[in-house]
Amino acid sequence: MTKFIPTGDATAILPTGTTAPITVIGTEAIRETFDDLCIQQAINSRTAPGVTELVLNPDAHCGYGAPVGCVMASPTHIYPGPVGVDIKCSMSLLQLDLPADAVTDRKTRRALINAICERTPTGTGKGQRSVKKARHVDEDLGKRAVIEGASPDVCADLGIPAEWADRCEDSFHVGHDETTDALAQRLDQLLTLPHQKNFAAKAGQLGSYGGGNHFGECEVVEIAEDQRAQDVAKTFGLVDGHVAFLSHCGSRGFGHNLASYQFKLLQSKFERWGIPLPGADRQLVYAPLGTAEANDYLDDMALGSNFATVNHLLINALVLEAFQEVLPGTIGQLVYFISHNIARQEIVNNQKSWVHRKGATRAIPGGHFSLAGTPFAETGHPILLPGNPRDGSAVMVADAGAEKSCYSVNHGAGRVLGRKRAIRELDQSTIDREFDEQDILSNCRFYPKDEAPAAYKDFNEVLRSVKQAGLASEVARLKARFVIKDASKADD
Repeated sequence: MTKFIPTGDATAILPTGTTAPITVIGTEAIRETFDDLCIQQAINSRTAPGVTELVLNPDAHCGYGAPVGCVMASPTHIYPGPVGVDIKCSMSLLQLDLPADAVTDRKTRRALINAICERTPTGTGKGQRSVKKARHVDEDLGKRAVIEGASPDVCADLGIPAEWADRCEDSFHVGHDETTDALAQRLDQLLTLPHQKNFAAKAGQLGSYGGGNHFGECEVVEIAEDQRAQDVAKTFGLVDGHVAFLSHCGSRGFGHNLASYQFKLLQSKFERWGIPLPGADRQLVYAPLGTAEANDYLDDMALGSNFATVNHLLINALVLEAFQEVLPGTIGQLVYFISHNIARQEIVNNQKSWVHRKGATRAIPGGHFSLAGTPFAETGHPILLPGNPRDGSAVMVADAGAEKSCYSVNHGAGRVLGRKRAIRELDQSTIDREFDEQDILSNCRFYPKDEAPAAYKDFNEVLRSVKQAGLASEVARLKARFVIKDASKADD
């Protein structure tokens, strides 16, 4: 297998043999976690038609066609694989005005867990009907949500504070022609097809977490001591020593149906037309921009992305409602909502390109033109990186060096053990004892073995890679007080 060529303490290149090399972010210890399949997927993706940049982040591991934890840029082609089956899987963070000691009492935390679970279902097939205090979303409102995203009207109808839309990486997405009309027309077409005939049930999943690696987590904020972190934290709205709530989920069954349909459709066309597949991998199908196939995928991705946006904002509104039930008078403000499974049109090397982030997070520093008019124009936007309950999660901010990675960083710690291997090798009693020792509660009777901290890479080493590579700096660490999970198969 091709070897990495170090270019710094936490950077390297990976030659492909036929194109410009892959940019690799990671210390030597992190690079050793990239297995042969992950590396081969990266090479296949870099040498695919129209691809001009490929970045491998420190959390990288094998994925669907392209590695999870990679960034891929193309000015001419769109690739569903480097977006994935959970379109716009994302992170969001809600800052509460509660001091840490408000959640010290275990009975209070247990009451909060129950109040949240009464409003936000977990599990791959779960929707509003499975919990008694969910927000009802009928088919009509579901259609508006996927067409409009977090519009003022959709937010008002769901009880989402209107100002939260300003705290989103993207509060709405439009169709291939930059209109919502294209999305309305595409949705009408999709609803006549078998894979979307259950749209009403999928709309009923708005305000739910799903399964696998998706979660809700009550945190205590610990802001870094350096002056820059203190100043940036104020802009972000973070409060040291106070409670926050971190959420990870995406577009649920609706997005999964859209992505799966697109994969099957494009794969069948490649077979029928005899088009060579990058690396002979059926998961790396693509569509040249401007074709009907590309337009349909871009519309479907936008519909799924709008679902994910509204899903996150609704979850945060329901979580705040749960805190207010248990701790009356609680006030909450959204810090940020940011995706890590999406393709966005951005400027790369002075060229407009579709930047595919598969398990990768946008990282734009202060002063960049794309943040003009946002609350983060001077500082850079919040970067939300989940680690694990034991070691915490991180809020970071981009540095100027992020340009070398297409203004991107990792999306978390990244798996080091596959799910089957984790279930086979990890000890349940050890996992549960570790949570007890850390005084971290969960809604799970037994914390899922395939989601245990030991199933993931060393989060501190991952963050060290990001910092030493000059991509981003840590603003705050988030320390878990309780976790809401489901033991079913991962959505993404």
